[in-house]
Amino acid sequence: MSAATKTASSESLEEMNARINEENARLRKKATTRRRIGLFWSYFALVLITILMVFPLIIVLLVSFTPNAVTQTWPPKVIPSAFTLENYTSLFQRLPVGREMLNTVVFAGVVTIVSVFFDSLAAYGLSRVDFKGRGLLLGVLIATMMIPGMALLIPVYKLLAGMGLVNSYWGIIIPRMADVGGIFLLRQFFISIPKDLDNAARIDGAGEFRIFAQIILPNAIPAILTVGMFNFMGNWNDLLWPLIMTSKPETRTITAGLAMLTGHGSSVTPYGVVMAGALFPLCLCWWCSSSCKSDSLKALP
Repeated sequence: MSAATKTASSESLEEMNARINEENARLRKKATTRRRIGLFWSYFALVLITILMVFPLIIVLLVSFTPNAVTQTWPPKVIPSAFTLENYTSLFQRLPVGREMLNTVVFAGVVTIVSVFFDSLAAYGLSRVDFKGRGLLLGVLIATMMIPGMALLIPVYKLLAGMGLVNSYWGIIIPRMADVGGIFLLRQFFISIPKDLDNAARIDGAGEFRIFAQIILPNAIPAILTVGMFNFMGNWNDLLWPLIMTSKPETRTITAGLAMLTGHGSSVTPYGVVMAGALFPLCLCWWCSSSCKSDSLKALP
C-alpha cells in the first residue's frame, strides 16, 4: 500500500471519528436538555404542591391576626388591611387554653402509649404464637374494621356512662386503648422477622414475654413508631369523641373547646379566635423546639 493510500485512509478514519464524536456530543446535549426540562417540570410540580399544602396554613395565620369584623365581610380578603392581637387575648379569656392543652396532651399521649403496648402484644400473639383459631380470630378482628364508628357511639357512651366515667380522663381513654389497624400493621411487620431468633431464645430458656420485649420490639421499632405517630395525631385531632364524653373544661380537649366557640352564645362565629386557637398548639410546639435547641447550643463547650 502506497503512502498516498495510507494518508487517504487515515484522513477518512479521522473524518469518521470526528463525525462520531460530533454525533455523540449532539446526543449528550439533547439528553442534557431533556433532563433539565424534566427537572424543571418536576421542581415546578413540587413547588406548586407545596404552595397548595401550605396555603391553608397561611390563611389560618392571616385570619388569626385579622379583626373579627373584617372576617365577616364578603367577599373575603386574603390579605386584610388591618392586623390585631385581639383574637389571641380573646382566646385566653373565653377558654382555659392551658388546661385544655394539658388535657389533650394527656389524652393523646396516654392513648398512644397504652394502645401501642396492647397492639404490639396482640400482634405478637397473632404472628408468633401458634394456637387454634388464630386465623379465625384475625378475620373477626379485620371484619370489625367494617363497622362504622358512628354505630358504636351510643352503645359505648351508655356503657361508660353506666360506669360513671363521663367527664373523666378514663372515659375518653379506655375506648381507644387498642386499635385493630395498629394490630394488623404490627402483625404484618412481626411476620417478616425471622423465627430463628425466637427459637434460639427459647433454647436459651427465654419465655414468651422476654422474647417479645428483647427480640421482637427492638427489631420492630420502625413499625412501632409509625403506629404511635398515627395514634397520637389521630387522637390529638379527634373532635367527636371528646366532645361527646366531656362537657367540663377540666377534662375537655382543645379541639372540643374550639368547637364550643363556633356559634356558642352568638349567631356570629368568631373565626379569628377559632383560627388563633387552631394555631396556638403549633406556636407552642415551635417555641418548645426553639427553647430546646437554644438550651442544647448553650450546653456545647
